[in-house]
Amino acid sequence: MADTTVPYSTGDSLIGETTIAEMRELAARYPVGRSALLPMLHLVQSVEGRITPEGIEACAQVLGLTGAEVSAVATFYTMYKRRPVGDYHVGVCTNTLCAIMGGDLIFERLKQHLDVGNDETTEDGKITLEHLECNAACDYAPVMMVNWEFFDDMTPESATQLVDDLRDGTEVKSPRGATICTWKEAERVLAGFPDGRADEGPTGGKATLAGLRLARERNWTAPEGTHSRRGNGAAAEQTVSAEAASGPRPEDQPGKESQAVHTDDSRKED
Repeated sequence: MADTTVPYSTGDSLIGETTIAEMRELAARYPVGRSALLPMLHLVQSVEGRITPEGIEACAQVLGLTGAEVSAVATFYTMYKRRPVGDYHVGVCTNTLCAIMGGDLIFERLKQHLDVGNDETTEDGKITLEHLECNAACDYAPVMMVNWEFFDDMTPESATQLVDDLRDGTEVKSPRGATICTWKEAERVLAGFPDGRADEGPTGGKATLAGLRLARERNWTAPEGTHSRRGNGAAAEQTVSAEAASGPRPEDQPGKESQAVHTDDSRKED
C-alpha cells in the first residue's frame, strides 16, 4: 500500500509570476472578482498537482480574501485535492445503479490490482484511484472516469486493462470525449484555458440518444406551451400526439404491463 503521508507544505511551490498573472486574468473575467475562485483553484492544481498552502495564499492575495475564506471553499468540493494526484485520476462510480451493475466489484479489483486504497496514488505516481458518487451517466452503468472523461459499460477486466494502458503510456481515448491527457492538463482546461479539443470525439452515444431516436420514429413532439391563455384562462392547445400522450407502449418497456389511460368518468360513484 502506498504511503499517503504528505507534508502540509513542501516549501517548493511552483506558483510564480506567470500563474499569478493568469489568476488576475481569470478574476478580470467576472463582474465580481471572487467569482473566479473555483477556476483559480483548478489553476493551482494544474501547476502544483494539488491545493497547496501557497496556492491558497496566492488566490487570497489576488482576490482580496483571507486564507481561511479560500481554504473553506477548497475543502468543501471533492474535486480539490490536498494530497498529490497522479498523472491520471481514475474514478469509479459506486453509486446505486453503477454499484449493482458492477461498480463495487470494479473498485475492489482496481484496489487490489494497483495496491492502493481509496484516494491513494500508486508508487510510480501514475494513477490515483477514487470511488465517486453519481457521474450522471446511468445509461452506461457501470461507468468510470479518467481525468473527468467517461468510460462506459466497464467490467473488472476492461478496468484493469485501462489502468495498465495508462501506466504504460498507451494512448487512450474516451468513448465519448477527448484523448486522455494528464490530470494537470485537464485541470488547466477546467481553470478556463481551453486546449482546443472540446469537440474531439463523440459527445453522445446510442443509449443517451435512444429517446430522441424513438421520438423521431413515432413523430412525437413536445407541447408548445403549458401556461393558460390570456383573457379566458383556457388551457393551452395540446400539440403532443395522442399516441405520445398515452405514454410508452409495452414493447418500449420490456417487463412492464400496459396501463390504461382513463379518459371517461367511469370512476364516479353511483
